[in-house]
This record gives sequence, structure tokens and C-alpha cells, in this order.
Amino acid sequence: MQTRTIELAGRDVTYRVRHSRRRTIALRIDADGLTITLPQRTPAIEADRVARDRAGWILPRLEKWSARARPEFTGADGQTIGYLGRELALLIEPHARARTLVSVEDDALRVNVDERLEPSLRDATIFRAVKRWRGDTALAHYTPRIAHYAGALGLPAPQVKVRAQESRWGSCSSDGVIRMNTRLIAFPEDEIDYVCAHEACHLIEMNHSQRFYALLDTIMPDHKARRRSMRERTPPGHAF
Repeated sequence: MQTRTIELAGRDVTYRVRHSRRRTIALRIDADGLTITLPQRTPAIEADRVARDRAGWILPRLEKWSARARPEFTGADGQTIGYLGRELALLIEPHARARTLVSVEDDALRVNVDERLEPSLRDATIFRAVKRWRGDTALAHYTPRIAHYAGALGLPAPQVKVRAQESRWGSCSSDGVIRMNTRLIAFPEDEIDYVCAHEACHLIEMNHSQRFYALLDTIMPDHKARRRSMRERTPPGHAF
């Protein structure tokens, strides 16, 4: 994947170009900006032409995402982070123990942190603890859901890994390992399930062919509606 910059209507727009085995050109705009996907042998410069031709479609949508962007998550008291379709307000409480504890309580994410820490170290400790909590929570939530959809396809449960990916909610490698985005835990459960089902289908079809969508139709008939719903929101805390 490469990054390019082009001027559209007097505005510099930086976007990503990726190549895939698909036969047509695709444009996507989400929290990470514009991505143009080209067929495998199409030169990257062709994406500039596509961007100019579709400027009227691209610019309003970039503005819409920009308006929805949230401040960068730093771990400060009162900031919010998404969890299963809800927003949890960060509640920082010092305690006399060295270990940092993170727990969900109603609409709060409580972080108990060592009261003896210096402010700068305290902030970094909170940030790492919340990030670790999100990764552990995401893995624990995704793994059984993916196993469920794999089972519906007659497959054994695959290995699942998580990380804070920049632009993909999930991916499936040729060795059968499914990698999921920790940020996805911010979405409602039915939308998380859509990604889990989508990636489970890639265990059989490593593409987006008619056969792939036939599999997805079988295990999740309303997948199109769930996908549309996901594209309309930016999860809180997405910037970290």
C-alpha cells in the first residue's frame, strides 16, 4: 500500500492506494480517510485520475468524517471509549497498590492506579492499561463468535489474533489465522458479529466472489444492513 497526495478543488487530499485481485476500482472513505483499490496490474497513478473524476463524491464524505472525528484518546479522566455500542467514561481512581486495575462499571471504565506515581508516569501507565484491557477484552469477545460462525460453515475454530489496525476491521491470512481490530470492540455486538462472520467465510473463499457472498448469505442473511450501519459511525477512542 502506498500514500499519494492530490489537489481536489483547491484542497490537498492525502489518500492510500492498494492493489487487489478484484477486477474493478473501488473507493472507500472511513475514519482513516480515502482508500482507492486498484486491480493488480493497474499503475498507482491511475488512482489520481479516479480521485479527480470522483471529487464531487469524495470531498463531502471526507468533510463528514472530519466533522465526526473525536479528540485523540490520552487516558485522561472523563474521556470516553467505546465498548459494545456504548460509551464508557474513564474514571481514574488512585489506590495504594502497585498494580493497575481496569474494570467496567455501568457506564464507566474504572482505572485504579498507584497513587505514588509521578503525573507523567501515571498518565502513561493509564494509557497502557486501557490499551491492554481493550486488547484482552476484544480477543475474549471475538474468539467464540468467530468459532461459532466457522462451526456454522463446518469448520474448526481458527486461531484469532488482535491488534489496533489502521484501516481494516478484520483480515484472514492464507494459513487460516484471523486477525481482528481491537477498535472494533466499540461497535454494537451485531456489527461485531458481521465482521466475525465475514472473516470466517474467508477461511473458505479468500476473495469477495459470488461464492464468498453466498456463504455469508447462508450464515448471516442481513449482513448488508449490518455493514451499512458500521459505515455510519466512528467509534469513540478510535485514535489510539
